[in-house]
Amino acid sequence: MTQKTCFLIGAPVDSGKRRSGCLMGPDAFRTAGLGEALSGLGHEVTDLGNLSPAPHDPDVEGSAIFALNETIGWTSALASIAQHTMAKGLPIFLGGDHALSLGSVVGVADYAASVGRPLFVLWLDAHTDFHTPQSTDSGNLHGTPVGYFTGRDGFEGFPKVANPVPQENVCMIGLRSVDTPERLALEASDIRRHDMRDIDENGIAGPLARFLDRVAEANGLLHVSLDVDFLDPSVAPAVGTTVPGGATVREAHLVCEMLHDSGLMTSLDLVELNPFLDERGRTAHLMVDLCASALGRRVFDRPTRSYN
Repeated sequence: MTQKTCFLIGAPVDSGKRRSGCLMGPDAFRTAGLGEALSGLGHEVTDLGNLSPAPHDPDVEGSAIFALNETIGWTSALASIAQHTMAKGLPIFLGGDHALSLGSVVGVADYAASVGRPLFVLWLDAHTDFHTPQSTDSGNLHGTPVGYFTGRDGFEGFPKVANPVPQENVCMIGLRSVDTPERLALEASDIRRHDMRDIDENGIAGPLARFLDRVAEANGLLHVSLDVDFLDPSVAPAVGTTVPGGATVREAHLVCEMLHDSGLMTSLDLVELNPFLDERGRTAHLMVDLCASALGRRVFDRPTRSYN
């Protein structure tokens, strides 16, 4: 197994939606043993602590878009550290809600452009997050990062996206909650998408393998964004956007094991963990296990529980 230099970047972003709690996510990942799990696999782990948003104007209460200026501040801070750490190793962004990907992916894309390689994004999520601030009914910006980093219009005030990710370089797996404006926009796009019916009928390995082959053929960098609600809420309850019918534990581990086998993943988001909604750290521990699988843990590496 190739040893990596992993940077843990706490991103306690809680501005992407109105239900609070994700700001506790980074410390929950740490408490669940993420650093120890990765160092136990032989990786060098550096914890950079928790970020703060860049300076920003105060938000006006009651605005149609929730916490717009704070989210712009987070986007600037995350884009900067993403580009910086990519040059040194594998950044792992500990969320925080999915608005953190507004910054993490843009920063990674800027780094990819600087080294002359294409960026690909694997989006593991129940939602497409392909809205813009104009199309979202909820006004919650955690539903907009894919729209932003692929270069859709309507993000006034946000940092300019200098290197948008080509739509055909984005693959979404696990979709099962898509509203009409997103569906119409997605159908008109070149984004590769696989909803849970597709997974039920054809399995999860085939679509992922085909996407990873494309990344390898292009000598691309691969950013993976793993939302807690990719998983079924029966196994991962600590998320404010629960949608029944998600991936099983085994399907999620298969995805992560395939990512490790490919050797292609160069950056990772772990998002939407709300410890306030968890059951004795159950979801945080599962997300740590999945991250460890993506970085080389095998089933036989783990002791089985004894009931004697």
